[in-house]
Amino acid sequence: MTHEELATACAERMWSQDTASRDLGLSLDHVAPGHSVMSVTVSKSMTNGHGICHGGYIFTLADSAFAFACNTYNQITVAQQCAISFLAPAHLGDRLTATARERSRKGRSGLYDVTIENQDGDTIAEFRGNSRTTKGTILPD
Repeated sequence: MTHEELATACAERMWSQDTASRDLGLSLDHVAPGHSVMSVTVSKSMTNGHGICHGGYIFTLADSAFAFACNTYNQITVAQQCAISFLAPAHLGDRLTATARERSRKGRSGLYDVTIENQDGDTIAEFRGNSRTTKGTILPD
């Protein structure tokens, strides 16, 4: 199995069990080793008291993209620490895309950056996540 095939198989397995991302309307658009792209359209139920997308939904989109990027090697990997900087508001009807990229992966630790943009290419937020590999695999041996 190639690295790309392994990444795809891991993503398919995770997606089949990721009720949270699916129920929130997130879409897994692309996956490759250390990389993923996910998207969602901001719905009315995702807006806050200011009429903009609640930051928790933006964080969730970024966190899910992070999870799919760092779980492309068939090793169960979880978030150790995450931070997000909100740079611009997202509005009702915006299509948000989160692109996760692996920056470093050494031993059990990884570092990933996720950029969230709207349909116009405006950067909405930047997310950085540190991952930690645990025992076990995503796919059966």
